[in-house]
Amino acid sequence: MKIQIINGPNLNLLGRREPGIYGSSSFDDYLQKLRAAYPDVEINYYQSNIEGELIDKMQQIGFSCDGIVLNAGAYTHTSIALQDCIRSLQAPVIEVHISNVHKREEFRHHSMISCACAGVICGFGLDSYRLAVEALKGLATQAAE
Repeated sequence: MKIQIINGPNLNLLGRREPGIYGSSSFDDYLQKLRAAYPDVEINYYQSNIEGELIDKMQQIGFSCDGIVLNAGAYTHTSIALQDCIRSLQAPVIEVHISNVHKREEFRHHSMISCACAGVICGFGLDSYRLAVEALKGLATQAAE
């Protein structure tokens, strides 16, 4: 199984950015643990602060991988372009957020991409990514049956 994790703007600062909200662990440290927990899954990682680069990456891998875990950051709340891209892919996309966006500012309560995703996971810290990997494994099992 091949899963692509894609992180959007400012998520390159995990571990340093607002640790009270996002925790004190870097994503690279977490990614090592995640890969170790799923040795049978190829987990690739990509991060960009640029919306078009996120779209380019999804178009590049969205027809050859088994699933995408997407934390679009602030683009979640603004990007019709990401929504259109997700709708065009064969691979299922799980929307992920580290914080519980529904306990935060009002503008974070609406996602422009949820309607195009297979599911949404939020509020479990970095463990949200593990839950998304589990969800994609479950979807793959269902598709094989």
